[in-house]
Amino acid sequence: MTNALQLPKLDFAPTTVADQVYAELHRQVLSLELKPGAKISEIEVAKAMGVSRQPVRDAFYRLSKLGFLLIRPQRATTVTLISGAAVMRARFIRTALEVETIRTAAPRLSEADLDTLAEIIEKQDVAIKADDRNGFHLLDDAFHHEICARANLAFTWELISENKGHMDRVRMLSLSFASRTAWEDHVAILAALRGREPEAAAAAMRSHLSRIKEQIDRILQQNHDYFAEETSDASLDF
Repeated sequence: MTNALQLPKLDFAPTTVADQVYAELHRQVLSLELKPGAKISEIEVAKAMGVSRQPVRDAFYRLSKLGFLLIRPQRATTVTLISGAAVMRARFIRTALEVETIRTAAPRLSEADLDTLAEIIEKQDVAIKADDRNGFHLLDDAFHHEICARANLAFTWELISENKGHMDRVRMLSLSFASRTAWEDHVAILAALRGREPEAAAAAMRSHLSRIKEQIDRILQQNHDYFAEETSDASLDF
């Protein structure tokens, strides 16, 4: 068991025990509190959370189906290494959804909506200066979510959230060097939205989401052990 596994006792209402165990483990995997390659056991998770093993087993299964846990009977369960191919598949899906969403949002968003986005960007700037990477990441998600929700396209964020997990682990690793660039991208996206320019907004969003390939290239040099061996230029080429 690694030191990364520090789990809280949970308040189970109103969702099920299994859902809350899953949500907490999912959060820790995506935030890298549980690092790629870390060992994790049903017994210790159940004890840490104060639950029986069944909801933990269910959560492990759900995470394994998403590609975040490797369950091997009679052997240790581990957090999967980051797959470059899985990251780029997630990027492809997210780009398709968000580019079309922001193209639709540009003429729809009110000035109050745009002001809300500006407030999020201001808070991101504060988070960068404080080196608050988790805070920045949450605000990043909030920025993208608000565009979807305020354009009456909240369902697209649900789809994005279901598919972006493999990107999130890379994004967390990139925040040590890429937060300011991401912030500048958000500024450019907001400017295009304020100008009611759907194609400019779409182009800015596409550029923003495409940066993950160059980020993987840099992160591989610093955290090679976090990545599956199949991660190569070929696996990133789409």
